[in-house]
Amino acid sequence: MDCSSFVGIDVAKDQLDVALLPTGKKFPVPRNRQGYQQLLAQLPAPGTCLIVLEATGGYEREVVAELLSQGHHVSVVNPRQVRDYARALGILAKTDEIDARVLARFGEQVQPRCLLGSAPELAELQQLVDRRRQLIDLRTAETNRLEQSTSKTASKSIQQVLNVLKKQIEHFEAEIARLVESNDDWKRKAEVLLSVPGVGDTTAAALIADLPELGQLNRCQIAALVGLAPFNHDSGKLKGQRAIWGGRSAIRSSLYMAALSAMRCNPVLKSFSQRLTAKGKKFKVRITACMRKLLVILNTLVKNNAHWCPKTAS
Repeated sequence: MDCSSFVGIDVAKDQLDVALLPTGKKFPVPRNRQGYQQLLAQLPAPGTCLIVLEATGGYEREVVAELLSQGHHVSVVNPRQVRDYARALGILAKTDEIDARVLARFGEQVQPRCLLGSAPELAELQQLVDRRRQLIDLRTAETNRLEQSTSKTASKSIQQVLNVLKKQIEHFEAEIARLVESNDDWKRKAEVLLSVPGVGDTTAAALIADLPELGQLNRCQIAALVGLAPFNHDSGKLKGQRAIWGGRSAIRSSLYMAALSAMRCNPVLKSFSQRLTAKGKKFKVRITACMRKLLVILNTLVKNNAHWCPKTAS
């Protein structure tokens, strides 16, 4: 990627603050359809600049989709990385305008990985998967309350809410399945993922929605992206314990449940887990290792458009 300019966009609830390098130009636009048009009109030509934004819990999705649809190079980065970068530069003040300039400098110096091209359908799928995940969390909370409730009236109310949540979850699962079925590429990817013992519809949909890079990166890159690559912690003669760090927590949650199932019903993962147990590895180490192995297998199968084969996977 050969970019001659770098753009930092700080995303707030109602406004986008934009900074451009090397020109030093800066300007705000409202975070709405009209503001997006103003933004696009003032940006360099698509393909000539790298645009960097922070992940802000969903506020950035609409503008990212708009930028990608116009052919821009876009990178969504972890806010913690950018804050650490700012502190390293001695920038301790924090305003939206300053954050936009720091993002532009971060893009220029670090040049983070760009997102793959996105489509409105992917944004729709991501929101459906997110909403299903939120409903599952609500159901878990209400189930815990029901177990602790001693009042008949309170228990009845909680049960009614649980019934509503059950219907809502089923509705969103049906909508997710319909959306995946309507896209040939997603349908093919889902068939590959579902061929692996331990991977169900929920995990497959989460991987398609929240990990579009699956099949596009090598095994080390995909593990680091999800946050399943163990990092060293050594200094001198000290050999510290390896630990995972960062990455996409939602994907790890989905892979955790899939790995639990695979450790019982997937012959490759079951054998792998048993070998780790024989070496005295703790459960947390074993499940993390199985999650990574499962992710690497899925990445390879999607890349090669191949279905599950125990002999090849092992």
